[in-house]
Amino acid sequence: MIPLGEWPLAARRALVGVFTDIDDTLTTEGAISADALAALADLRTAGLHRVAITGRPVGWSEPFANVWPVDAIVAENGAVALLPLPGGGLEKRYQQDAPTRERNFARMQAVLGRIEREIPGARRATDSAGRECDIAIDHSEFTQLGDAQIAAVVALMQSEGMHATVSSIHVNGWYGSHNKLEGARWIVRELWGRRLDDEMPRWAYVGDSTNDALMFQHFDNSIGVANVRRFEAALSHLPRYVASRERGAGFAEAAAAVLRAR
Repeated sequence: MIPLGEWPLAARRALVGVFTDIDDTLTTEGAISADALAALADLRTAGLHRVAITGRPVGWSEPFANVWPVDAIVAENGAVALLPLPGGGLEKRYQQDAPTRERNFARMQAVLGRIEREIPGARRATDSAGRECDIAIDHSEFTQLGDAQIAAVVALMQSEGMHATVSSIHVNGWYGSHNKLEGARWIVRELWGRRLDDEMPRWAYVGDSTNDALMFQHFDNSIGVANVRRFEAALSHLPRYVASRERGAGFAEAAAAVLRAR
């Protein structure tokens, strides 16, 4: 990982937008920090797109999509998007149709019950009531699970044919081909009618944990906030650059680097 100060000026100047994780990237101690919120507003003023992509549920994300200066929040690892409307309120869009979501929801609840029965200490995340397209097991937010327990949760999800990923706080599982990268591709098509892959060098991604590895792999302008080092040994792909500061302050540091190039 290269120190953020070595991010080339030309690469920063070419950017049209920034994707970002939420937990422990925009947030500090569970809430968005004032400097991260100001950084999003400054990016908006500079004319850059701003999209948050998170494993958090759509229900949890709705209050933030209403007030944060973002073009969209893509929740549940790419499954559903919340789009602020010009006159107020939100539009919700899904990648899966309603019958598919209904079938998958029933299957996922059965897996969730099995995890809680079979893996000692495993408990569903407290935000589970707001989830529509995935399930989540808490490992670091309110419940502490060890590496072996986390691995067991992932293995059980995968044995049931689910995709599984580990964020800084949860283990998420779902049915379907979506993920954070596909969610990013989808929202660029939905909002701007463009192909993300045609302009990947013109976007940055900021994240902090193992469920950001796919984004770190595909974005040349990928940045880890400093707390990404907690997951360094477990990441299949590291961010190209790393901020000197953690969490929301690290996001603000990355945004400032972008804005200095405008």
